[in-house]
Amino acid sequence: MPRTAGVLNFPDFRGFTRSLVLWNVGAYFVLLLLNVVAAPAAQGILSVAALVPPYFLHGYLWQIVTYCFVHTGILGTAMEMLSLWFLGSFLEANHGARWLAELFFLSVMGAGAAAVLLSLVVPGYGMPWVAITGCFGGIFGLLIAFGVLYGDLEFMLFPLPMTMKAKYLVMVYMLIALATLFSSSRLYAFAELGGALAGFLYIKAAPRRGYAFAMSEGYFGLRNSYYRWKRRRAARKFEVYMRKQGRDVHIDSGDRYDGPGKDPNDRKWMH
Repeated sequence: MPRTAGVLNFPDFRGFTRSLVLWNVGAYFVLLLLNVVAAPAAQGILSVAALVPPYFLHGYLWQIVTYCFVHTGILGTAMEMLSLWFLGSFLEANHGARWLAELFFLSVMGAGAAAVLLSLVVPGYGMPWVAITGCFGGIFGLLIAFGVLYGDLEFMLFPLPMTMKAKYLVMVYMLIALATLFSSSRLYAFAELGGALAGFLYIKAAPRRGYAFAMSEGYFGLRNSYYRWKRRRAARKFEVYMRKQGRDVHIDSGDRYDGPGKDPNDRKWMH
């Protein structure tokens, strides 16, 4: 992937990134209002949708994805949505919506898997009341992709009047996550690093336009090969039939055949 240089501003708010941001914001306000009018119901949704490692290990497998749509703090939610808008819109414009969706959700699952793993290894992080929320795992996957693929791009550090290259920003975030491993928030830090690792592995292993596009291309390629085989088989059957009728028939690779007689005007075409 070629690296370019220039000052990068906030991209257009559209496409899959806009849908993803609106889903997260909508889920936040629904849970916020529900917590006011029916707090027990809100807590029930939180325990089912947020990632609780013991619940996940006992069959709540959907939590490894749904936790990214559960947000509990306005400031943290706002920062996550701004990061998602900035990184997601830029990557979607250059790689497409399918590629971005695969990268985001695989990073979310990578972060969730890392949190579950830590809860099994480190005592004190597998208690039922430890609930993991937020789309930070997906954002770290987008961040590592942004830094690896477009490391030399420069952008403004709003609201500071200065620019920084993408690769240096990624280094700062990774160092902060590593330092947080030695604090009481090590569960989230480990999950962030898990999301970054999942994103890095995806951009290194995935096809240029993502696995979904490659699978669809493979499917249509197989389907077209099957149809071509059927046409060739039908053409051979027709040739055998015409020979049994005592006629000289030749079918070429372009599905053309020569009828009886040697006059070129007697040649007909199959479509």
